[in-house]
Amino acid sequence: MYDAIIVGAGPAGSSAAIHCNKLGLKTLILEKSKFPRDKICGDALSGKSVKFLDDLNLLEGLDNIDGAVIKRIIFGNPNHSECELHLNKSLNKKHINHGYVIPRKTFDNYLFNHASSVSDAETGFQVLDLLYEKNNVIGVKGNFDNGKEKEFFANVIIGADGPYSTVSRKTGCYNADGKYTAVGLRCYYENIGGLTDQIELHYVGETIPGYFWIFPIGNNKANIGVGLLKSRAKKKSLKLYDIMQKVINSENFINRFKNAIALEKPKGWNLPFGNTRRENHGDGFILLGDAAGLVDPFTGEGIGNAMESGKIAAETIIEAKKVNDYSKKFLSTYDEKLWDYLGSELDTSTLLLKLAHYKILLNFVIDRASRNKKVKDVISGMLADEVPKTELSNPMFYLKTLFS
Repeated sequence: MYDAIIVGAGPAGSSAAIHCNKLGLKTLILEKSKFPRDKICGDALSGKSVKFLDDLNLLEGLDNIDGAVIKRIIFGNPNHSECELHLNKSLNKKHINHGYVIPRKTFDNYLFNHASSVSDAETGFQVLDLLYEKNNVIGVKGNFDNGKEKEFFANVIIGADGPYSTVSRKTGCYNADGKYTAVGLRCYYENIGGLTDQIELHYVGETIPGYFWIFPIGNNKANIGVGLLKSRAKKKSLKLYDIMQKVINSENFINRFKNAIALEKPKGWNLPFGNTRRENHGDGFILLGDAAGLVDPFTGEGIGNAMESGKIAAETIIEAKKVNDYSKKFLSTYDEKLWDYLGSELDTSTLLLKLAHYKILLNFVIDRASRNKKVKDVISGMLADEVPKTELSNPMFYLKTLFS
């Protein structure tokens, strides 16, 4: 019998296991794949993600694995003007002043190695169903990759198994509404021109309200791709591969890709946005990360929010253990703390996503930001989590900033 069984060993699940261990909880990680394994993603670790890794004393180890250190973020608008933000010019000099881009095959393996050193772990095990006592989830059952069936039991089942989460589906929490989901297409390239210490998000006409990204991963290689709302892609029968090729071959990017070589066939995936408050807990279970729909609606970044959800889940479970209460009512503390931390930020990103539907507004905001130090400082503060969340949820804050 475990305090918690964690289904899925990505950043959400591994983070949850590490935090559970720090609190003295006995956990089991169940992962259907064998590590190292690929995970389709943009691969970027934001300042928030880096801060969580620093809190877990895992930051120093990133310098010993393949990837790129990021010190600048470039936002491009439909008119192809750009705003460049320097992360090392943070308002708070003590704050983390850089990010990383590390392929998930490498990063997830790094994080899982630490998680599995402090938690029981089984890889090659696919959870197929949940076990119940009355209406309470008390365990999982599934198969190892050799066909052997097994059941495991715990006080709380943590669903950290991604956008197609089995735990989410089996508990009736799954929400595939295209209004709250984006689709992305990733492809690794080498020999793209102009790769240094920056990640680039270009809001070009072909992708609005999504963007085309170029993220260096080191060794003259990059993660490039496109992302847009699933509802828009479906409505207009858009193919992400065609969009990506159109952007690559456009006047603004063709010279940078003239010597580029694709290293794989492009791969797609879903991004469940946090622009609605989804059901994320119940009697005996909690959902984390992508399974809870916590991807930032504007930037598409999900790793930092996933890691935070793992931390809050651990804190909730230790309190539940103290009173032996794993009911939906008691576990609602998880939802309250999660949205107290992320709510204003996700609301802000949802507003920015709505803004991104309109070329004229994107052109205005990014042009204004490129020429105005105050606007740059505000955006940097948002990325560094230094602007108070109460201000982030106030539309007048942005109007005053943009027109000051």
